[in-house]
Amino acid sequence: MSLGLPGKRFNGFFANHTSFIRLNHYPPCPTPDLTLGVGRHKDPGALTVLAQDNVGGLDVKRKDGEWVRVNPIPSSYIINLGDCCQVWSNDKYVSAEHRVTVNSKRKRFSIPFFFNSSNNVMVKPIKELVNERNPSKYTEFNWGKFFKTKNVGNYNKREAENLQIHHFQDV
Repeated sequence: MSLGLPGKRFNGFFANHTSFIRLNHYPPCPTPDLTLGVGRHKDPGALTVLAQDNVGGLDVKRKDGEWVRVNPIPSSYIINLGDCCQVWSNDKYVSAEHRVTVNSKRKRFSIPFFFNSSNNVMVKPIKELVNERNPSKYTEFNWGKFFKTKNVGNYNKREAENLQIHHFQDV
């Protein structure tokens, strides 16, 4: 609704959604600066709803490039917008780049729920948000194929960049 669209505008994208939940455990590590919990990334789907314990370890990258620790607030959730929301909004909203670091003394648990559209959804800027003054900034792509390609890559190629949402930007 903050985009000026009806409240149910996105419902059709999620008729047969491909959402899932992950349970993360990060054991304590005596040298946390040398250990990677989860490397910097942006979530590819629509939204991520994160429940975390009171240990903390989630960092979010600000526009100026600085990493900022997200301090846990008891009985609350963190909501990240993913790449699909960035594309649908034609960059009015931006997917949050984030990472996870480990703690030197305490174990950490987090439970992210990834809210994803149906595999057959073609992702492109919402037509109501595209006009002459604000042309489409993305080439249309299939969510299921995009997600599968990202997972198959599994960030294995250190010398080459894995598939990212900016590969679909019209420049």
